[in-house]
Amino acid sequence: MNQPLKQLGALADPAAFRGPVDLQNTPDATALDMLERMALIRRAEEQIADMVEAGEVNCPCHFAIGQEATAVGVAAHLRPTDRGFGAHRSHSHYLASGGSVDKLMAEVLGRDTGASRGMGGSMHLYGADTGFAGSVPIVAGTVPLAVGAGLAAKLDGSGDVGVAYFGDGACEEGVVHESLNLAAIMQLPVLFVVENNLYSSHLDIHLRQPSDRVARFAESHGIATHVVDGNDVVEVARVAGELIGRARAGEGPGFIEAVTYRWRGHVGPDENIDVGLRRSAEEVAAWKKRDPIARLRAALEARGLAASDLDARLDAAETAAKAARAKGYDAPWPPQSALLDHVYAGRGEAI
Repeated sequence: MNQPLKQLGALADPAAFRGPVDLQNTPDATALDMLERMALIRRAEEQIADMVEAGEVNCPCHFAIGQEATAVGVAAHLRPTDRGFGAHRSHSHYLASGGSVDKLMAEVLGRDTGASRGMGGSMHLYGADTGFAGSVPIVAGTVPLAVGAGLAAKLDGSGDVGVAYFGDGACEEGVVHESLNLAAIMQLPVLFVVENNLYSSHLDIHLRQPSDRVARFAESHGIATHVVDGNDVVEVARVAGELIGRARAGEGPGFIEAVTYRWRGHVGPDENIDVGLRRSAEEVAAWKKRDPIARLRAALEARGLAASDLDARLDAAETAAKAARAKGYDAPWPPQSALLDHVYAGRGEAI
C-alpha cells in the first residue's frame, strides 16, 4: 500500500501555529467582534453539549468547538442578501452569520420560537434574514444548492455570492466535484469553504485519501484556492475577503481549505478518543493548544487592550448563552396543527 501524501505539512501539526495570530491591519473593533462571535459559538455549543448529556436535548448534535475561526472569518465578508449553506455541523455557521442564539437554543429544544420553528433540530437551521439559507445533514447535499444560489445571483446581477460550508469527508462525494466543475465553467460567484478537520466521522483522512490536502480538487478545475490555518480567524478573513471580492466582481468561484480540528467527537459531546487509529487524548490535548479564541485574545492583549476588558467580553458570551438556554426551556412547543405547515409552499408563497 502506498504511503499517503502529507502535503499539509505544518498546517496539520498541532504543535505548530500556537502563538498569537497576526492582526496585520485588522482594526480593534473588527478583531473584538470576531472574538465575541467565536466566544458566543463556543459557549452556546458547550451549553448544548451539557443539555445533551443531561438528556434535555434529544436530537443528534454535531459540535464545531475548536473550529470557530473558519465560520467567523468567512462571515466577516458576507451580507444578509448572500446565501450560505451548511451541513450537519453548522451551529457555528448559523451564529457567525448573525443568527440568534435564542433561536438556536429553542430549535435544539424543539420549541416554536426556534430557527426552524422547532421542526428541524440541530442539523436543520435556517436564518434567511441573516443570509444563512439552511443546513442539512446529508453529506455534501447543500453544495450544489450554493452553486444554484450563485447562478441566481449571477443572473439577477445582484453581486451576491453563494457559500457552501462542508468538511473534508464531503469531498469524497461526487456531487462536490460536479459542483466545482459547473461553478468553474459558468464562472459563478460561489465560495466553497472546506473545514478540513482531518476526520470524516471516525476515519482519519490518511485512511481515506491519497493526500491530506483537499484543495487539489478545486485546483484541477482552475478555481482560485487558498489553504490556510483554520484556527487563525484573521487569516481566514483575509483570504475570504479576497475570494469573495473576486466572486462579486464576476471573476468566478473561490475555494478555501481551512485546516482545523474539532475538539469533540463526530456527534455528541464526548471527545471520541476511543475510536479511529490516530485520535487520542494526547492528540486532542495538543490541538487545544491551537485554540483560535485564545490566540486572538493573546494578540489583542499584546496590542495593548486590557485583559480585564477582554475577559468581560468572553464572560458576556457565556452569559448570553446561558440566558438563551433558560429562555429556550420556557418557550412554547409548536402546536400539533402546525405539523405540515412548513412542508409545502402554498401557491404564490415564498419558500
